[in-house]
Parts: sequence; structure tokens; C-alpha cells
Amino acid sequence: MKRFQYFTLLALLLTSCAVSRGQTESPPAADHQSAEAVVNELYDLVTFKAGTTPDWDKVRALFIDQAVIVLRTAREETTVFSVDGFVQDFVDFIGRANVEKTGFTERIVRTRMMVMGDIAHALVLYEAHIPGTRMRPQQGVDSFHLIRRDGRWWIASIINELPGEGRPAPEELRE
Repeated sequence: MKRFQYFTLLALLLTSCAVSRGQTESPPAADHQSAEAVVNELYDLVTFKAGTTPDWDKVRALFIDQAVIVLRTAREETTVFSVDGFVQDFVDFIGRANVEKTGFTERIVRTRMMVMGDIAHALVLYEAHIPGTRMRPQQGVDSFHLIRRDGRWWIASIINELPGEGRPAPEELRE
């Protein structure tokens, strides 16, 4: 009897750990059925109204545990983040720029998607903006790699670049 209780407890513990990271064997949410839907959801989740902040657990649930995010953090510098590091960097930005009071928008301007079997690549031109400021929206380009696993799509990596003088957005993303 003790052995049965031990295995039951172990099974419950493992199941709860899988659920807390958002990676389960259960049927995927309808919005995770396509790679493009997962990419769109990330932008929706990091966009928030004044007086609120993103649901970071939902953001984390879009990524595989081992995901790598590489962001342009200065004109000539990039930084490599884990998912938790990416979230913390965003939380730090919210505090530093005081955008909890104003909200924040990051909207997709154009996407080019390539899917082959269980892998996908998305190239996204986006605009980030802090509402109520005089600053114009800042364009950026994100390159996503996604993988289909356990019946749904997950983000495996994101690499980011900021267009500027001598570094235009890729032709595929221009009008």
C-alpha cells in the first residue's frame, strides 16, 4: 500500500511541475495550433494598458524551457537571455521607464512566416511605443524559431535587431 501511495504522490508531483511550466501532454489551446498564433500572442501579452502589467506566466508558457532570446540592448551590443532573464529585463524596463502608469504597445506591422513540418521561422517587423509620450514608435525586427512539440507550437528562440542608418529592415518586411 505504501508503494502505491508513493507512486501516486510522485505522479501528482510530476504533473504539477509540468503544469506550472506550461508544458503538458494535454491538448493544446486553440491559439497554440499555429506558429503564427503563438507569435501574435506574445506581442498581445507584452502590450498592456495603463495601470496593468503583463501576465508573465502566460508569456513563459509560450516558450520551451531551454529557449534563448537575444536582444539588441544598445546601439552596438546584444544580450543573451533565458526566458526568465527576458521576463526580468522587461520587468526592469517597465520600472525604469515608469510605463506601468502609461501602458505599453508592441504591435506587429508585418510578418513573413515559413513553416516546414515541425519547425517554423517568423520574421516580424514591429513597432513599440509608450502611449502619451512624444517619442515616435520604435521599429524593430524579431526573428523567431518555433518548434511543434506535444501537439502545439513553442518559441525556441528570438533574435532581435533595430533598423537604423546603415541597417534597414529586411526587404521582405518592407511595403
